[in-house]
Amino acid sequence: MAVRPILTWPDDRLATQCAPVTEPEDTLIADLFDTMYAANGRGLAAPQIGVLKRVFVMDCGWKEGEPTPLAMINPFIMAAERAEVIGAEGCLSIPGIMVTVSRPKAVTVQWTAPEGDIHMADFDGFEARCIQHEFDHLNGMVTFDRLDEVARRTAEAHYREMNA
Repeated sequence: MAVRPILTWPDDRLATQCAPVTEPEDTLIADLFDTMYAANGRGLAAPQIGVLKRVFVMDCGWKEGEPTPLAMINPFIMAAERAEVIGAEGCLSIPGIMVTVSRPKAVTVQWTAPEGDIHMADFDGFEARCIQHEFDHLNGMVTFDRLDEVARRTAEAHYREMNA
């Protein structure tokens, strides 16, 4: 398929709530995987390539050996564990910046697979973090939106300096 350009912050499309997917998106999903792998990422959401639809792809295992590609259409986080874990996150739309984000350590997600089947599963660890990160993109959020005011100002200033 095609490797598409990845939008970078502060593009307004990254702050836009995405619309539900109503028709098959095989080409979009293939392009998302191609773009994610080409960018050396582990997840990529449709709005990051300028498509404002509720779909993302992820592959949390490919860098360590065993590929685990997964595409989620119209995902919904059904439940999140109360216990949170603090971890560093990068974002293909905010290249070069790692921020510390607190997220639930496990989630239960319902989504539609590319072939149209509805799935529900529990995820924990890095997979749960990746899902929540990509889910944020579908709701018009980036990692900066998860930071307190001081940390956000600092991270944004660093990003602007890097891209001046």
